[in-house]
Amino acid sequence: MSPLTLVIIIAGVAAAFAWIASLLTKDYSWVDRSWSIVPVVYLWVFAGDAHLRNARLDVMAFLVTLWGVRLTFNFARKGGYRGVEDYRWEVLRSRMSGAQFQLFNFFFIVLYQHALLVLITLPAFSAYGQQRKGFSVLDGLLAVVFLVCLGLETVADEQQWRFQSRKHDAMSRGETPNVRFLQTGLFRYARHPNYFFEIAQWWVLFFFGAVAQDSLIQWTALGAVLLTLLFVGSTRFTEQITLSRYPEYALYQRRTSAVIPWPARERGNTIEANAHA
Repeated sequence: MSPLTLVIIIAGVAAAFAWIASLLTKDYSWVDRSWSIVPVVYLWVFAGDAHLRNARLDVMAFLVTLWGVRLTFNFARKGGYRGVEDYRWEVLRSRMSGAQFQLFNFFFIVLYQHALLVLITLPAFSAYGQQRKGFSVLDGLLAVVFLVCLGLETVADEQQWRFQSRKHDAMSRGETPNVRFLQTGLFRYARHPNYFFEIAQWWVLFFFGAVAQDSLIQWTALGAVLLTLLFVGSTRFTEQITLSRYPEYALYQRRTSAVIPWPARERGNTIEANAHA
């Protein structure tokens, strides 16, 4: 059995489990719970089929494993494995009929997202097809860029976690937080810096496959392209919800880049005592 066939079979089983579990539990975050796990499995399927003797595939699998560890940890501490559902699904359910949401669940939440998780890992398929080409300096540079993006995304996660923890602690004491959303640290330069570094890691993985094939024209770019578009749509939807809760978020939107880190458009206009964030 080819490694690609095995990856597709695993994806089919994971998708079937997520769909059935969502129907039985009425919890629609089962794909979220596997998001940080199945790509790691797929990378090691390709590396393992090469008998762990291809340096490029081994490095790709190792880097994606580090990505998976970071995301799994961050998801777990937010309660993702204890039944906490993505709040956006509740918003969508309120806007759709029951039948409409079930179709959305089957085709988008389950099928599309599991297909996407396969597609973003297929640069490993490109590398698998060119195993005779050795690990190069360019591969090493890509590994460094991946690690830098991973590190900065970890920083963004930690900044957001600490801010939200302090905010919830204050609310539990009956206090009103001075600032209701994070605007400092990396979030001073982008409203979603974690999204930027997440997308960047998968583009770096694509470049590994492109280096193996000696060409940037690779159909395996489809995964990174679709992931980028998914985050564009997710950003818009998430910010609609945030703006409905916090009207002052509009000022933050005007001042700060959405995803790509960039200096703020205006100086000295941080919303309400940002130093306390």
